[in-house]
Amino acid sequence: EGGGAMAAVAGSERPRPSALALLGPGPGAPCCPHGPALLFVKTSQGKEEGRRFYACSACRDRKDCNFFQWEDEKVSETRLAAREEYNRNHQPSFTHRQNVDRYKNFVLLPSSKRRFCQECQQLLLPAEWEKHSDHQFLCNITTAQLKSPSQLLYPLENKKTNAQYLFADRSCQFLLNLLTDLGFRRVLSVGTPRLHEMIQSKASQEEEFSVRSLLLDIDFRYSQFYAEDEFCHYNMFNHHFFGGEAARETCRKFLCEENGERVIMVTDPPFGGLVEALASSFKKLMAMWRETEKEGDDNEEMPMFWIFPYFFESRILDFFPSFSMMDYQVDYDNHALYKHGKTGRRQSPVRIFTNLTPSMIVLPEEEGYRFCTVCQRYVSSGNQHCEICNSCTSKDGRRWKHCVLCKKCVKPSWFHCNNCNCCTLQKHSCEKTDVGCFVCGKAGHKRSACPSLSHA
Repeated sequence: EGGGAMAAVAGSERPRPSALALLGPGPGAPCCPHGPALLFVKTSQGKEEGRRFYACSACRDRKDCNFFQWEDEKVSETRLAAREEYNRNHQPSFTHRQNVDRYKNFVLLPSSKRRFCQECQQLLLPAEWEKHSDHQFLCNITTAQLKSPSQLLYPLENKKTNAQYLFADRSCQFLLNLLTDLGFRRVLSVGTPRLHEMIQSKASQEEEFSVRSLLLDIDFRYSQFYAEDEFCHYNMFNHHFFGGEAARETCRKFLCEENGERVIMVTDPPFGGLVEALASSFKKLMAMWRETEKEGDDNEEMPMFWIFPYFFESRILDFFPSFSMMDYQVDYDNHALYKHGKTGRRQSPVRIFTNLTPSMIVLPEEEGYRFCTVCQRYVSSGNQHCEICNSCTSKDGRRWKHCVLCKKCVKPSWFHCNNCNCCTLQKHSCEKTDVGCFVCGKAGHKRSACPSLSHA
């Protein structure tokens, strides 16, 4: 679930002098262990520059997956064979089917023989103990632990690939109550293992609880605990089902309307992930849902909750104009910054973006949310309605103030700077705007167009 490379992405609202542009997952793209690679090109001042290249869809850090190939590169047969061999060797040691069979055997064992290897993150059958004898393991694994795998497994906290910051119980419970109150009976849980877990657990304990969930996640460790109709190994950055056509069909079947039961997709991607790549995959999942609809409007969208930081609002709305951002602050268990109340350093910046009618999303009044009759949505208590903007403008829970010169509301800590001609922090350095080029110091051009660079 969610998570955080804040520093890496916080500035992504502003176009940089040179940046990487995603051209998308093209047909016939080469593959790395994470499925088809994505095509990128370097851009400068918004224009394409240089050769296009393929890189891993899931890992933004070359240390995690160093796949790289120029688009126009001729790859030899030998290298292709070596690459296929490498990809094969980097797949999990058991298939999902094998893991399901292993689980069936595991639950038949007496408590004293149920072991979990912490180093290999694997449920162990007695015949395998010897092989793991010098590893750290947990003994006497209970049925309750098997029903809560997200607490048994180590969270993968690589910020850009997995970033498994798991929903705090309070947020998870709120989401589940909200979904059931809205009448949804099937939840496509994309990268939300803890929500999936809560649904599965309730379904097994309460007879009248009729919600079902399918988990799509890149973390294959979950295949040890869930059957093939409960979990699909999936990469949300390139819409790749590792289980091939069978897994895709599992997802398609789940999205099919059954007895008029409504379905919703809930997703909580790594915050360091590329918004364009995520949006592309989510649109494909929506298209899959649309194909399963017998009749209905072609423009209709599958109901969706996309959980992401508020400062990505404009990026998300670029791809999904029908979405709006709710004020509810989503909290995480294992993230120091995004905890509710006094334990976190600040309020969580994580919000719910949805294509549902905002007035339908009822937020808990006991946590300080109230209904704004003008905006027709629930807002946080500090979010005051601005008469000039005619909306509740705060994004971070604090009361924002209107700047007449900027013609919009801004954060309470910002002041209008006449040099920069916009509102910004009081202790900012606006003299840099007059310096000119960072390379030679002369005015009239920026670093990227510096003549001394072309001579070099």
